[in-house]
Amino acid sequence: MSEREPFFTESHDMFRAMVRQFVESEMEPFADEWEEAEIFPRELFLKAGEQGLLGLNYPEEYGGSGLDYWYTACFVEELVRSRCAGANMALMVQSDMATPILADLGSEAIKQEFLAPAIRGEKIAALGVSEPNAGSDVAGIRTHARKDGDDWVINGSKTFITNGTRCDFVTLICKTDPAGGHQGISVIVVPSDAKGFSVGRKLKKLGNKASDTAELAFDEVRVPQRYLVGEEGMGFYYLMQNFQGERLVASLSAVAGCERMMEDAFKYGREREAFGRPILKFQVWRHEFADFLAQTEAARRLAYFAVDLFDRKLPCTREVSMAKIVCCELALKVADRCLQFHGGWGYMDEYPISRTWRDVRLLTLGGGTTEVMREIVAKLSDL
Repeated sequence: MSEREPFFTESHDMFRAMVRQFVESEMEPFADEWEEAEIFPRELFLKAGEQGLLGLNYPEEYGGSGLDYWYTACFVEELVRSRCAGANMALMVQSDMATPILADLGSEAIKQEFLAPAIRGEKIAALGVSEPNAGSDVAGIRTHARKDGDDWVINGSKTFITNGTRCDFVTLICKTDPAGGHQGISVIVVPSDAKGFSVGRKLKKLGNKASDTAELAFDEVRVPQRYLVGEEGMGFYYLMQNFQGERLVASLSAVAGCERMMEDAFKYGREREAFGRPILKFQVWRHEFADFLAQTEAARRLAYFAVDLFDRKLPCTREVSMAKIVCCELALKVADRCLQFHGGWGYMDEYPISRTWRDVRLLTLGGGTTEVMREIVAKLSDL
């Protein structure tokens, strides 16, 4: 156990080294190619599954490893080294966003049919929440399911869905009681080969280009009632808990991203000279980066505090929301100043900061905007 990082044991360190090797051999060398193609090979899910990266916290009987959440922290922090935020996002949706509900509340049949192959990387998962008219306002979703015999019949649409163009199933958030407000929302697993399911279009994005983000349509899609996850009408509450893991992943990614951006900037600043000396030696930049180093360390401590609470299954919505605000807003500031530090070269794709600057912009939007996080913190702080 490290004196500086008491949360991580020797086993965590060994796992981190394995993830780093995987990322540096299977992802980073292909980042440019995947960004250009705006997709990455499906085989990456299989390779990640073979390494046990897609089920770190899940029970061993379904192919998981039954490990604590600090292994997930190691995984997320090392993924940033791929320099391909789109591929990172796709893997994290598979491991930490679309499947936790199945592991926690799914029936044995659902776990065998969907969770286990997702952990192996054989089936690609997507989480269906956002809609054209409902993003942060989850209670306002319109996609609905009605009972018909032994089936659910689903109609509606989803947008901004990661893994959407090639998912094998969607963990779908939908209304099962249109008049029930947030108490009328349920979670239903929808296989993508179900009749009436279709991919509307693949969306063009500012960043995260290697991630296939899509619109999905449900036209009289019929699935068995046994595909309901947990209790009918409890979907909103399940999703709010699920969001905690998604927001932690974003916070950890943001802090690791700050570190990588500054490492790149320092390397550039030691090599690039102006007025006869390395630009990193100019006081205006040294002091600004010193501030960023301090802020990044503070953000890390807040994120780790939230991880510790989450790992021990203690109430942590307020702390997770705080972490997402601080970590993700900081990543935007660091990205912008690192691009400025690179001057005109930062605006060109020859340096990683150009892509990173585009990619980090999603952090304060996805999984709940900064404005939503502030409202949560205010409510839970009695403001």
